[in-house]
Amino acid sequence: MEGEDARDKMEKQWRLYEAYNELHTLAQQFDTPFESPAVLVVGHQTDGKSALVEALMGFQFNHVGGGTKTRRPITLHMKYNPDCELPLCFLVSDSDRVIGQEKSLREIQAYIEAENLRLENEQPCQFSAKEIIIRVEYKYCPNLTIIDTPGLIAPAPGRKNRVLQGQARGVESLVRVKMQHKEFIILCLEDCSDWSNATTRRVVMQIDPELSRTVIVSTKLDTKIPQFSSASDVEVFLSPPSCTLDGFLLGDSPFFTSVPSGRVGSGHDSVFRSNDEFKQAISMREMEDVSSLEGKLGRPLSKQERSRIGISSLRQFLEELLQRRYMDNVPLIIPLLEREYRNATKKLYEINQELSTLDESKLKEKGRNFQDMFLTKLSLLLKGSVVAPPDKFGETLQDERTNGGAFIGSDGLQFPQKLIPNAVMRLYGGAQYHRAMAEFRLVVGGIKCPQITREEIVNACGVEDIHDGTNYSRTACVIAVAKARDTFEPFLHQLGLRLLHILKRLLPICIYLLQKDGEYLSGHEVFLRRVTEAFNSFAESTERACREKCTEDLLSTTRYVSWSLHNKNRAGLRHFLDSFGGAEQSIMNSNSPPAGIPQETILGSTINDKQENKPKAEAKPGQVASGMESAGSVQITETRLADLLDNTLWNRRLAPSSERIVYALVQHIFHGIKEYFLASAELKFNCFLLMPIVDKLPALLREDLESAFEDDLDGIFDISHMRSSWGQQKRDTEIELKRIQRLKEKFRQIHEQLCCEV
Repeated sequence: MEGEDARDKMEKQWRLYEAYNELHTLAQQFDTPFESPAVLVVGHQTDGKSALVEALMGFQFNHVGGGTKTRRPITLHMKYNPDCELPLCFLVSDSDRVIGQEKSLREIQAYIEAENLRLENEQPCQFSAKEIIIRVEYKYCPNLTIIDTPGLIAPAPGRKNRVLQGQARGVESLVRVKMQHKEFIILCLEDCSDWSNATTRRVVMQIDPELSRTVIVSTKLDTKIPQFSSASDVEVFLSPPSCTLDGFLLGDSPFFTSVPSGRVGSGHDSVFRSNDEFKQAISMREMEDVSSLEGKLGRPLSKQERSRIGISSLRQFLEELLQRRYMDNVPLIIPLLEREYRNATKKLYEINQELSTLDESKLKEKGRNFQDMFLTKLSLLLKGSVVAPPDKFGETLQDERTNGGAFIGSDGLQFPQKLIPNAVMRLYGGAQYHRAMAEFRLVVGGIKCPQITREEIVNACGVEDIHDGTNYSRTACVIAVAKARDTFEPFLHQLGLRLLHILKRLLPICIYLLQKDGEYLSGHEVFLRRVTEAFNSFAESTERACREKCTEDLLSTTRYVSWSLHNKNRAGLRHFLDSFGGAEQSIMNSNSPPAGIPQETILGSTINDKQENKPKAEAKPGQVASGMESAGSVQITETRLADLLDNTLWNRRLAPSSERIVYALVQHIFHGIKEYFLASAELKFNCFLLMPIVDKLPALLREDLESAFEDDLDGIFDISHMRSSWGQQKRDTEIELKRIQRLKEKFRQIHEQLCCEV
């Protein structure tokens, strides 16, 4: 009777574990949120993780040794089967998580070694989070699901170890993700004789700070016992004080294990000829450890202490712990399965609805509706909206400069961000467009005329086609337009790229809003790609045409100088020339007329010419004196004119006065070109880039869409592919529904049995 009761109890456990294994497989295949209890083994390299897992199972299968061996997590679904004298192993396919191919232990070991070698040769990661899944039935293994993870790495500091440091971060991230599963029991391995050294616990406690779901295991006990010099050292090691091991770890205190070294095989370097010999060696090692500890302590181990020594004690504890977890979770699994069944049913209904709309008229209507909704979202973003999260879609000015290009002048410097309004805010849409324009105004508006050298002035003088004199007005124009063209033309390209980046960013934001409102055409990738390409192509061609218009304006402004364009700054130029004239007058005062000749007579030859052209009348006494003054004025004016011609027309030695005149004229012309360029560029980009998105894009999209409907409707919507794809999804969903229904029945029966037993 006792044997029958034991067998009935074992059969109930089989059904429970089988249901959970199927639940775990379902969760991986269909990405459903089920978590079945499992043991996750965590430790550093060479802590003996893989050897411990093999000892728990009772047979060897893994790739073990010094250095990094495990490079992919290995999930083992172990099931006790009294009819299997030898391990019956199934390697689950990477492509199909349901199919398991029967493999021998040697074949599984070869597969794991090949995977480790493949990843080791891959640079720079060398590790993968994708699990190798093995199902095992065996007479001598417990009912456990156990996951062996890659060993944590503690690299040395220094630049020469950067590659290893990067791998260490990658492995730790992989292990941390695995530990975040709340249903997993963490098996934390520590290879140390002093519990104050928390090597692996440091990582584990970041996820499980109270160690409430962590079992601590001290490995390689046989190497540590000889290190203790007194019984008190052994006492502290076996029962560490609470101040050393903080938290409420599972089992209340650590476990201590030893695994005999050596591999199973028939070769000359093999230590064990069979797995039976391996299991016997494990038992012998356990008894030797107990004997050595009792010899060090000078007393027998207590029952509590003995229950923490050896592989058998750890295996029994884990099996009982997992069984309690399985039993406790059964009532919680049924509502989850009910919810997933409802979700799968809803999904199947939506798939059937999609299949029913795969005809020409309905597809055309769906395409037109999507286009209208897309344009509505686009207009909303340009006008201003907060429906899209800024933390996900917004860009700060620094992000915008990095992704869309910065405004950089000839000096290679960028305008300080702190002077740009809203620089640190994450913006998108119309607000981001406005900020970019504001930065353009500030950057270009603050540009000064580049430095002019004397060599540039002399080279710009050249030789006229009718005389070899100099024309400094022409010289100033030549220099100013060249400087202006070289300075402002790069900003046109930078502005175009920046605004094009901002406009293109509207597309993924519109897609997000459509998905959020349930208006997205899921599954119609070809059609969506057509809309995306049409939008991007329109934005690029419109930006290019707008930039060409601005370039024509700049070329016309810098090809011919119209002085009426520069009249706005005439007052400043006059002030400069007046001050310059005053300085020149002080020089001429050294050649001033004799006393008695008024200074006002130095006005130029024009008035004198007019006086000379008047008819001569009879001279009067007053007129004789006036004539003498006029003669003196003409003489002085002629002298000044001769000096002016000598300095500006006949002499090519660049005097300071000529240099100052040219520089003043160049600045005057450059400033006028800058003001015109700034206003013209902003106006044209607003009129010929922004506004076409609003008033021309809808018509272009409609025309493109209707043309596509007429030419190749099946190609646009890929009707045959969509029908095949939806059909496959329908079949998969129906299979999922059936499996969920079957699991519901299994767990309901198990739950009823548990309730009856209680």
